[in-house]
Amino acid sequence: MQRLVLAILAAAASAIGSGAAPAQDIPIAVVGPVTGSNAVIGDQMRRGAEIAVADLNAAGGVLGRKLSLTVADDACDPKQAVAAANEVVGKKVVFVDGHYCSSSSIPASAVYADAGVLQITPASTNPALTDDAAKKGWDNVFRTCGRDDAQGKVAGAYLAQHYNGQSVAIVDDKSTYGKGLADETRKAMNAAGLKEAMNEEITAGDKDFSALISKLKQANIAVIYFGGYQTEAGLIVRQARDQGLKAPLIGGDAIVTEEFWKITGPAGEGTMMTFAPDPRKVPAAKAVVDRFMAQGYNPEGYTLYTYAAMQAFAAAAAKANSLKVDDLSKALKAMTVDSLIGPLRWDSKGDIIDPKYVFYIWKNGQYGEM
Repeated sequence: MQRLVLAILAAAASAIGSGAAPAQDIPIAVVGPVTGSNAVIGDQMRRGAEIAVADLNAAGGVLGRKLSLTVADDACDPKQAVAAANEVVGKKVVFVDGHYCSSSSIPASAVYADAGVLQITPASTNPALTDDAAKKGWDNVFRTCGRDDAQGKVAGAYLAQHYNGQSVAIVDDKSTYGKGLADETRKAMNAAGLKEAMNEEITAGDKDFSALISKLKQANIAVIYFGGYQTEAGLIVRQARDQGLKAPLIGGDAIVTEEFWKITGPAGEGTMMTFAPDPRKVPAAKAVVDRFMAQGYNPEGYTLYTYAAMQAFAAAAAKANSLKVDDLSKALKAMTVDSLIGPLRWDSKGDIIDPKYVFYIWKNGQYGEM
């Protein structure tokens, strides 16, 4: 190790002595909900991005230059997302790892398209993000996660199979993500032969769901499908148990976070949700996962998906030998990236080819694949 350090210092001294100018750092950004009700996910993204940048820089950077990371906050608010996008574009970033909420990624993508900036979201699953970009002829938008039409098929098929002949309620929080996921799940469930008994909406940020729960009880609902985020999902579950409603709640990838159980406590037992197969168990992720765990941090949810987005950007730049968005886009669509969450390939829209979704369930304060 000492010899390696001395060699590096000697090389640096040689470069200085020869008058060679140091290469300028490459500005990039990670943008997500640093504040607000989804700040726990923003922390996942920040941590994933920071350790990915550290690893890439330790390995020589990108195109021989170090990466310089900016962290920006969108609070999962569309207006703030546009402001955050303009902020990082003003810093001349060539790549953005983000955003989290689809309602943030979609308006921000227009800013990045205008500025010629590559955007790879680790978590925004609404189909409109890439569908609309493709219709407009943009080539800068990609994901490392799947889409809600794929996720909804899995959830809808499960509901139709396991709750045939029973009363199903579909509830969403009116957000781009929540409503979109609920719509796709309903569509798949209906196609499989089961019609929902109730359709209800809540408002993200609400705290009291007693009126909703009373409606669910009166309708003798057997299961609640919820399209929305962990905070409202947790409150609905906890208040439902307090009011004697035992119907389980099934949700999507946003509930795959320990934050959910902190809200529900034991009331969350049996809650189910769809997500990709656990990325922490991918052999390629072991070394990074072990480092996170040694720091006392569990890299759950979208931590590793954020890291994988950084890997994809670096791989595309290396293949294209360029930082221009058109070159990066062409490279990504023509290659397979061996990321720590597994091999990633993209279609012409920038969507992951053949995404996988499975069911998870909460038991004894922990979630695991069913």
